[in-house]
Amino acid sequence: MVILTHQEAYIQLASPIHRWLPQQKLIGLFALMFAFAAVRQLALLVPMLAVTAVLYGLSQLPISFLGQRLRYPGMFILAVVLVLPLASGETVLWQWGWLAVRQEGLQTMGLVLGRFLSILTLGFILLGTTPFLSLIKAMRSLGLPAILTDMTLLSYRYLYEIADTLAIMQQAMQLRGFGQTRQRRLRLDRRVLQQLASLIGTLLIRSYERSERVYKAMRLRGYGRPQEPVKTVRAGQKRLPDKVGWALTGATLSLAVGFVVAEVALSRL
Repeated sequence: MVILTHQEAYIQLASPIHRWLPQQKLIGLFALMFAFAAVRQLALLVPMLAVTAVLYGLSQLPISFLGQRLRYPGMFILAVVLVLPLASGETVLWQWGWLAVRQEGLQTMGLVLGRFLSILTLGFILLGTTPFLSLIKAMRSLGLPAILTDMTLLSYRYLYEIADTLAIMQQAMQLRGFGQTRQRRLRLDRRVLQQLASLIGTLLIRSYERSERVYKAMRLRGYGRPQEPVKTVRAGQKRLPDKVGWALTGATLSLAVGFVVAEVALSRL
């Protein structure tokens, strides 16, 4: 939950990416993400990483911001793709006994890692430079159904509520002796499993009951009635001039189209 808690730690910076209008930023960065997801040619790997690095540099986010957020997804994807050079392909580059590194698997691993790093970095640029509420408003102004934006906003809010409730329950269990000495050595006997299951069950029930109370309170305050049009720009918030914003949007869309065209052209060679 540390990642979510500090997700907006650098939201007040004044980089061009921070001042980019949320609607235009969504369109431009999502277009690049889809274009990167379509890349299959190894020759496009370096340009893709270069574009990602330039955008991350423009955002002025620190490297530690990206490193902290890529740690666990990176460990997962590495565990998945590290076997590819050993199990995929026929062209053997190096062999020691039964262990062989194959060219095709190595190329596939590079492409998967490149796409993974580029797409996630763009996602973190979007989340790290735009307030979450502004993103929700932008998605709604772009045509996303209101029910989906409300569910996204409530889910995001309840992650904090569940984290707080879990922390309180864990502290209460520790004060009653759970997690001391012998159990710290990962000896999960039947009693420990029952306590963990009770913890998860209680957490789910409390979350459900709280969501019911909040929903009733929202209904009493008029939730579901017609609302005024959503203002996408907060009062007093500085934004880039339209020309610069449109230039950034045009550049990212052009790059996305360029990657797709290059991918098609290279695949036909």
